[in-house]
Amino acid sequence: MEQKVPRLVLAGTNSGCGKTTVTCAVLQALVARGLRVGAAKCGPDYIDPMFHSRVIGAKSSNLDPFFFDPDTMRYLLAHNGEECDVTVIEGVMGYYDGLGLTSTRASTYETARETESPVVLVVNARGAALSVVAAVQGFLDFAPDNNVQGVILNGCSAMSYGALARELESRLGVRACGYLPRLPECTLESRHLGLVTADEVADLREKLRKLAAEAEKTLDIAALLEIAAAAPPLRFTPPVLPEKGAPVRIGVARDRAFCFYYEDSLDLLRQLGAELVPFSPLTDERLPDGVQGLYLGGGYPELYAAQLEENHALRRQIRDVVYAGMPCIAECGGFMYLTQSIAGRAMVGALPGDCFDTGRLTRFGYITATARKDNLLCRAGEQVPMHEFHHWDTPQPGGAFLAEKPSGKQWTCVHATDTLYAGFPHFHFYAKPVMAQRFLAACRKETL
Repeated sequence: MEQKVPRLVLAGTNSGCGKTTVTCAVLQALVARGLRVGAAKCGPDYIDPMFHSRVIGAKSSNLDPFFFDPDTMRYLLAHNGEECDVTVIEGVMGYYDGLGLTSTRASTYETARETESPVVLVVNARGAALSVVAAVQGFLDFAPDNNVQGVILNGCSAMSYGALARELESRLGVRACGYLPRLPECTLESRHLGLVTADEVADLREKLRKLAAEAEKTLDIAALLEIAAAAPPLRFTPPVLPEKGAPVRIGVARDRAFCFYYEDSLDLLRQLGAELVPFSPLTDERLPDGVQGLYLGGGYPELYAAQLEENHALRRQIRDVVYAGMPCIAECGGFMYLTQSIAGRAMVGALPGDCFDTGRLTRFGYITATARKDNLLCRAGEQVPMHEFHHWDTPQPGGAFLAEKPSGKQWTCVHATDTLYAGFPHFHFYAKPVMAQRFLAACRKETL
């Protein structure tokens, strides 16, 4: 198939250069112009898409070349951008940063290359002058197929921008697409897993309004739209998906403590017949009526452990239904919630182990997980691309899967049975759609 999708990638020279701030400024400015705007994030990040969604009023998706083959990645980009005038894709880390220290595998560069998306490089220009041009030249020279067509200078002053823009265009032939000055009042706060979530940012709407107003003054929005419009059509073969089954009700934990979900994963469950019913482990005393399965996503349960502990009735009900064999997926924070305790606060208690803060990222990064036995989602020997990203740990993380990093480092993980997947690794259903089919079949009490 072939589909026209106007699009561009906002890539960074490094983490911390201001990609998310610039992306939100661009998205808000485009929305303010009345355009239908799509958004996506390179890599497995959950938090940046929440900010995108707040701006555009619709879901933001993930484009991840470790999770997806190129066809699936192009399909998701085309599917989500079908009704949009323009799609803005935010990069991850530095443009060429991939697995390990010396690979571009799973980088923003690989995503841009596989989707043939034009790139605008975001450069932190604070405290620099001509060195900014030298840095950009390095990015242009590093890979001949970089597709970098524009540059945005972040943290730049109006006085400096004109001269630097002329140098970028005359020396390097790359389009200067404007700048954003320092805006301390629009800073997006961070915590141990990245930015705080969009729901936690005070006066987020006012910050976005200020960013958009500044973007209209200092960014060349017309140039960005021209670059996006010139993107070639996306060519892809849609993935072969399982057939839709009978309707089935799935309770999905969604509140401040549990908010890490891939929206395309949830959409795939809906396509296969699921009605997703949200509930809050923080405030709801009972599960929604008639649910046949549970999905407990990741998030920050450690920040709300006292409130989760106080909800005795729901903790007891979840423990009872998990013990009784209701199919349940619990990823990272959801897995922690099923254990005995978090920082000494009692949790559901359906699984052994007490969760504690390690003070640092633990087993961080992409893994290939191999099922060691048949379970809810996989058959023995099947492999699934996954990702771990957590500071907290437990002495009993499970042993149903063998995790292997690209470096070769291995460990066992995940508690899994015919009705359970519970562990630190996150996964995406579009990486292996049969897992979604198996989960829903178990909820319907069908045999595949």
